[in-house]
Amino acid sequence: MANENNTRPSAVTEARIENKEIQSIKELGVTQVPESPATNIHCLTIVGQVEGHMILPPQNKTTKYEHVIPQLVAVEQNPQIDGMLIILNTVGGDVEAGLAIAEMIDGLSKPTVTIVLGGGHSIGVPIAVSADYSFIAETATMTIHPIRLTGLVIGVPQTYEYLDKMQDRVIKFIEKHSKISDSKIRELMFRTGELARDIGTVLVGKDAVEVGLINEVGSLSQAVKKLNELIKEKNQRRQLQ
Repeated sequence: MANENNTRPSAVTEARIENKEIQSIKELGVTQVPESPATNIHCLTIVGQVEGHMILPPQNKTTKYEHVIPQLVAVEQNPQIDGMLIILNTVGGDVEAGLAIAEMIDGLSKPTVTIVLGGGHSIGVPIAVSADYSFIAETATMTIHPIRLTGLVIGVPQTYEYLDKMQDRVIKFIEKHSKISDSKIRELMFRTGELARDIGTVLVGKDAVEVGLINEVGSLSQAVKKLNELIKEKNQRRQLQ
């Protein structure tokens, strides 16, 4: 009887387990979160609005760039991680923060694959094309439009020149990391009559592939399969060296 009592979890342990299950229900909507086996792929999610130098209201779903960048550094330094899958469902956000994330993804030495689910709008476009290979779900959309400015403008000519230079940075990055041309990006960016209150273009699924912005239409299984192929190819090249 003494041995049976010793093997039973204590009241404190039971309370901790129960509290963990309650937290899982509140945060994830499930009664039990299955523990995933060890994997060589890191998954990075960029959802909501990309938050940059200004803190957004608490009701906004945001991805903070100061949280993403350390993750990217850790992925680069971790020898157990062979590749990274980036899942996008973003409305865009801070231009400089989005470009910083895109540049960091492009600078990784490990294979990367992006997949646009739901939406990859505005500054989410450079992030979507920054990986080695990109996918977009059949129902997902991407909005290409000129850079917009909110807030007080003191010097109009100087502000316009700054926005023009920043827009060129975005266009050059997209052109460099996809098959779309500079002229095509500008045509889509300044198209009128498609968006209700703005100029620009909405690309749905295969439309983004047809213009050369995204590599392929596909979902999660295709993206993981492609990433594993890229990892295998890199390992083979390393063995030949």
